[in-house]
Parts: sequence; structure tokens; C-alpha cells
Amino acid sequence: TFFMLQVLCRYQHIWNIDLRLRPAFLGGIMQATELFLKGNKPPAMLPKRGEYMLKDIKRMAKYYQVPVKISEGDFQRIFGTSTLGAMRFITAMDMTQPGYLEPLSREFWIRFWSQREDISQPENILAVARQAGLSSELTQKLLEMISSPAVKNRLRETTDEAIKYGAFGMPAVVAHFNGEPHLFFGSDRLELLGSVIGEKWLGPVPS
Repeated sequence: TFFMLQVLCRYQHIWNIDLRLRPAFLGGIMQATELFLKGNKPPAMLPKRGEYMLKDIKRMAKYYQVPVKISEGDFQRIFGTSTLGAMRFITAMDMTQPGYLEPLSREFWIRFWSQREDISQPENILAVARQAGLSSELTQKLLEMISSPAVKNRLRETTDEAIKYGAFGMPAVVAHFNGEPHLFFGSDRLELLGSVIGEKWLGPVPS
């Protein structure tokens, strides 16, 4: 998802698109779809697939020029970290000042995937907010909002919306084109996305 976020943000002023980031909770998507997919599990939980993913993520990080650092044992760190607080913080931002959504999302990804910090910890959420350029007043307001029913309901709604469009994992991109929604799953579908909307794929780092 970090790869997809970075590359789509690079293309938002090159392709004729209106890019809208919609915070959704992956855990909720996995839970809802496992009833229909007979045990929908993250790929890394399958031993051989996890072994392959470890190598592939390193290759993709170089190809996409995204600073992901991953090593053996990291999958346990990932599965053992709750991202719900971070997702609610991002959702509160989406409800308050959506213009900050892109830098805030990026800083959460960098802290988790590049600096390998535990983003469930309040001090790391504060550090992310500072790095994204948020004022201390706005940060405090968002922290107060994350336990509110309004934020919880909004995150639930966007998660349900993703499921409605057919999402079963992340990254999930819905392209609304010619009056019809088109779901794309996976960061390796950007070239296909461009083809469907009539835009040219110029590689992961377009000039």
C-alpha cells in the first residue's frame, strides 16, 4: 500500500485524475471477507508466500524508489502492531482538514516501514503529526477526536464502502470512469489502471 500511495501521488498531476485518499481499516476488511473467501488470510501468513514476499518487497522498494526496510521476522512485528489508533487519527484528519491527509499518511508509512517504529504508541503519533506539519493545537484536537463515536463511525463507513466495491485487502483503488467503478488490487496494477482510464504509464517515477 505504501508503494501504491507514493506512485499515485506522483501521478495525480500527470494523469487526468482527482485522487481522493479514503482511510479504511484493513483488519475490518479481512474479517468481513473471510466469511466469503473461506479463510481470507494475509499472504505473509503462508510460509512459502511470506518467504517470497520478503524478497519481492525489497525488489519493489528499489523499483518504486520507496524507502521500505524489511527483514526476516518483520512480519511478526507487523502483525503484532495495532494500527487502529493511527487509522482513527488519520480519519479524524480527513474529517477536519483533508488537505493534510496525504503528508500525514506518508509520514505514518515512513515511520512504520522505514524507521520501524511502533505507530500504536502516542509519542510516535505525535512525532508523525509534527513531521507532517500539524500544529500542536490541531494535533491535540485530533487526539481528542479519535475515541469519539463520529470518528469510529466514519472509519467503519469507509471500510464498509471499500468492501461494497469488492475490496478484500489493501491496496485497493477504485477508479470511477465513464460512470462505472473499477476495482484494482495490488501496487502492480498501476499500468492496468492507466490503460482503463486512458492514461499512459510512464514508470514508477515519472519525470
